[in-house]
Amino acid sequence: MPFPGYDVRILRSNGSEADIGELGRIVVKLPLPPGTMSSLYKAPERFLQVYFSKFPGYYDTMDAGYRDDFGYIYVTARDDDVINVAGHRLSTAALEDVVMSHPDIGDAAVIGVPESTKGEIPLCLFIMKKGARKSEKAISHELVLMVRELIGPIAAFRLSAAVSGLPRTRSGKIARKSIADLARSKSVKIPSTIEDPSVYKNIKEVLQSFGFAKNAPDPK
Repeated sequence: MPFPGYDVRILRSNGSEADIGELGRIVVKLPLPPGTMSSLYKAPERFLQVYFSKFPGYYDTMDAGYRDDFGYIYVTARDDDVINVAGHRLSTAALEDVVMSHPDIGDAAVIGVPESTKGEIPLCLFIMKKGARKSEKAISHELVLMVRELIGPIAAFRLSAAVSGLPRTRSGKIARKSIADLARSKSVKIPSTIEDPSVYKNIKEVLQSFGFAKNAPDPK
């Protein structure tokens, strides 16, 4: 539940309030209560631009989430980790939770990739466990069925493939944005915090097998 003094709302991208259970952007209606951050050091204009320009009258947390019937607010992901599939906002974290429940998968990342009719669709890269009993093809097929059952057909989940590794930082976070940029043939600068930069080579090859990253320069 929101702490007293904070008027927390869930908004759609157009600024209207989301329905109960609908994923949206978590914001706090102004004025903010005493004790909250009032500026950035020597960057007041940037403070206003980053946190208050997208939704005038609200502080933008940049988190995605939803409100349940009892008023509890659930934070599902950073808004950058939300993809828009034919107007439906889906959390990549929720998709990854389904994927990670497969007994033969040890790690996974889901990103949004461009699609002509739906805008974006999810693409999953997963690492198979050593001694996995099923083939990559069989696992990919089962993932489609699992996502369809647990999240629904609206996810349009059909693209998945095994990779040798995922770009994780030393703190354990997957650099999803770099994978998404690579899929869009953007130049990717490998963060210095990535533990194993060599994984990008295989990831690029897999993305190209799906028709993405066609003109992508090698990440450096």
